[in-house]
Amino acid sequence: MTVSLNTPAAADPARPDTTEQTPVRSAATRRRRRPPHSPLHPRPSIPLTLVTGLVLVYTLLPLAWLFVNATKNQKGLLDSFGLWFADDFDLWDNITRTLTYDDGAFVRWLLNTLLYVVVGAGGATILAVLGGYALAKYQFPGRKAVFAVVIGAVAVPGTALAVPTFLMFSKMGLTDTPWAVIIPSLISPFGLYLMWVFAAEAVPTELLEAARIDGSGELRTFFRIALPLLMPGTVTVLLFSMVATWNNYFLPLIMIKDPDWYPLTLGLNAWNAQAQTAGGEPVFDLIITGSLLTIVPIVAVFLLLQRYWRSGLAAGSVKE
Repeated sequence: MTVSLNTPAAADPARPDTTEQTPVRSAATRRRRRPPHSPLHPRPSIPLTLVTGLVLVYTLLPLAWLFVNATKNQKGLLDSFGLWFADDFDLWDNITRTLTYDDGAFVRWLLNTLLYVVVGAGGATILAVLGGYALAKYQFPGRKAVFAVVIGAVAVPGTALAVPTFLMFSKMGLTDTPWAVIIPSLISPFGLYLMWVFAAEAVPTELLEAARIDGSGELRTFFRIALPLLMPGTVTVLLFSMVATWNNYFLPLIMIKDPDWYPLTLGLNAWNAQAQTAGGEPVFDLIITGSLLTIVPIVAVFLLLQRYWRSGLAAGSVKE
């Protein structure tokens, strides 16, 4: 007697029916396959989540306050709740008045700040890249002494050097000029140290030696091989230098007396001081709107460069 292969076999009464148990077993299998908790797969922590939420609120609350109050006029700032909008939405009118007030002083201060950032922070980044690469990849006498000087310079706060810098620039006749802000901004010990450490890990020495064997000169090797590998660290140093120069207040305060060369930090402070002088016009609505316009470029730059910034900080953390 032959049995067709297409005919289902009769169910065996002695064999238990496992049809309904299959989903249960599949769910148990999925639970068993879930990766165990580890540093890469940490266990969810409610206290840590709450603390992170508080930090997020603490960070975003000033920005929310700034945006909300930038939509109010002078009267609305005093008559309404600080964390909610007033009856009139005057943001666009405030922006127009900020850009045109005092013969366009805000635009002039913005251009001054861009000058200090482009020349100062850009120059500091170039010097840090060149110096960090040289210190990381070349052996020369006094290299350890240079390392000690750089580490010591990182530990010295900028305010401690402000008065000696002012006296030196005063002797040279450079005070009350843009050079009094640009030249000190070119020196970035932290940027030099960061590029030193990054270049030591990101640029393989064997790759440089292979390029030299093939007849490549030092400049060509740097620009064609090393510089692309240093790009994440370069962007990281550029971002730090830009933020430091953009927010610089103390150095221009002691160096610059001419309002035409004020950066945004000093200019907005000068508007704020008007309310404390006899006969001065309070312009708190313009100060708040100007502060909002001041942080927009730096936030945009950070959002555009944050992927390079993250990769730059992580470089060298894993050793192959």
